[in-house]
Amino acid sequence: MVECTPDIDLLFSSLADATRRDILKRVSVREMSIGELSEPYKMSFAGIAKHIALLESAKLVTKKRRGKQQIVSLAPESIEVVRNYLKEYEDSWRHRFEALDTLLTNPAPHV
Repeated sequence: MVECTPDIDLLFSSLADATRRDILKRVSVREMSIGELSEPYKMSFAGIAKHIALLESAKLVTKKRRGKQQIVSLAPESIEVVRNYLKEYEDSWRHRFEALDTLLTNPAPHV
């Protein structure tokens, strides 16, 4: 059975792009205007705004108006959803490696 959760799908597709991951990294330090966020990239303001809109639809960032500027902030709740999703796999693999380690360090006696 394929596990398909729209929120998870949107979160992972949002995180699949290097520019969007960089935007998240930058707003995790401090909130920034869209103009500030667009400075290091070789793309239009509209291009950055589209990336931010996708991050916002995935609930990874929030936007608010401050005068004429739109300010972007990190929304850590969605990142927690991703972390919890991946933690299930981490726990499963850790258990498997621990079992393998136990088997290798305590081999069964030969009969």
